[in-house]
Amino acid sequence: MSSHVQTVVPASYEDLLAPPSLAHVATMGPDGAPQVTPVWFDWDGARLLLALAPDRQKMRNLRRDPRLAVSIVDPADPTRFLEIRGRVTFEDDPDRSVLARIIRKYTGSDDLSWVDGERIIVMVEPTHATYRR
Repeated sequence: MSSHVQTVVPASYEDLLAPPSLAHVATMGPDGAPQVTPVWFDWDGARLLLALAPDRQKMRNLRRDPRLAVSIVDPADPTRFLEIRGRVTFEDDPDRSVLARIIRKYTGSDDLSWVDGERIIVMVEPTHATYRR
């Protein structure tokens, strides 16, 4: 892990990124109003990875404005949380390997048959983190 990421996301909070917790993703709508959605995610040690349907509002918002905020609450201690702000880039997932990794994290299964349609991988590069113990 790079030293930049360690200063943005403290190592003492990476435990919130490993288990199958929900991340609440906030994007900005076309009128400037926030839009928040719970999503499944993965952490590759430097970035959050989301697998989003290309036709959803969050994707339209992120294509227009690549900034977002993500909030994750510790399920064992609701007073402890991690908020990550960052910028996104997009990547195709033609073999669905990233999607499979995210699905496995949350379901324990490699079965993707229930996932309908295409997914775009949204990679979140953290630029700021807020956290509370």
